Amino acid sequence: MKKIIIGITGASGSILAENLIKKLLEIGHRVELVITENGKKVVEYELEKKLQDLLEEFRSISDEFVFYSNEDMFANIASGSYKVDAMIVIPCSMGSLGKIANGISDNLMLRSADVAVKEKTPLILITRETPLSSIHLENMLKLSKLGAVIMPPVPSYYNKSKSLRESDDIFIGRVLNFLKIENSFHKVWDRNNE
Repeated sequence: MKKIIIGITGASGSILAENLIKKLLEIGHRVELVITENGKKVVEYELEKKLQDLLEEFRSISDEFVFYSNEDMFANIASGSYKVDAMIVIPCSMGSLGKIANGISDNLMLRSADVAVKEKTPLILITRETPLSSIHLENMLKLSKLGAVIMPPVPSYYNKSKSLRESDDIFIGRVLNFLKIENSFHKVWDRNNE
């Protein structure tokens, strides 16, 4: 069982976070979730459900789900002594990316990312923005040089997905593959299987 911190920011793409969390819990991993204030608003708007209802859905899947207040700087995940296998910020706004790149850790989500950088814990940033400005690209490069993985949710067109949901599942499978978590969602390219 892996222990994964999930951070949700106010960028669009809440459905990706919901999908990833459910899949991690369903296949037996621990999820420790923190959401920014804007992230909560976007989650409720995009998913058309109250945050509390969503959290109850996660708890009904597994007891290995923990939710932290973004103001709780005394939470386990604020400390480098609390070991986790990875942190994924999904979706990651450019504002949060910029703060992480510059060591600003004035809330729990940012502090957890700061800890991941300093402890060399795998940090995956599912960035959501287009087009990208030079500032965004410089912040991404800065974090990449520090070991973070910049992974925008780019569809795998070669899989010929029949729906947005299928495309999202394939992308989530790619994230899981990157963490060496076996799954059946991502289809590996094989020209012989056309």
